[in-house]
Amino acid sequence: MKALMKTTKAAKASEVEKKWHLIDAEGLVVGRVATIIANLLRGKHKALFTPHADIGDHVVVINADKVRFTGKKLGDKVYYRHTGYAGGIKSVTAGKVLEGRFPERVLEKAVERMIPRGPLGREQMRHLHLYAGTEHPHAGQNPETLDVAGMNRKNKVGA
Repeated sequence: MKALMKTTKAAKASEVEKKWHLIDAEGLVVGRVATIIANLLRGKHKALFTPHADIGDHVVVINADKVRFTGKKLGDKVYYRHTGYAGGIKSVTAGKVLEGRFPERVLEKAVERMIPRGPLGREQMRHLHLYAGTEHPHAGQNPETLDVAGMNRKNKVGA
């Protein structure tokens, strides 16, 4: 009977080699690039994917301030936060965030909401490195450039 049984090997975080990926987000749709980033951070692209272990890769995103929204989301999408005081709910539109001081937060929040909450999710989010411009300090890690725009075109019918 043992010959028929199959076992699945659970990956340990210490055994996995983490790669570095570079994504240029200029002109890409926020939600589409966020799903690709979230999958890389979680490690879902690997054959040894284990939901309870941090086996994902590091992701460096440049030009995070040049992402785009489809439709009327730039003016209609609202981000809420609360001050902690009674009646202290604050709101800001996606367009205002992109024009503001930290435009990369739009992409950061999109990815953060696709990652599981808890200690594992916080550890995976530490492997996301977002930069508004084209410069980044991670050249020493030799990040592998991903053509995310080509990935999106490849999945569409008729492209």
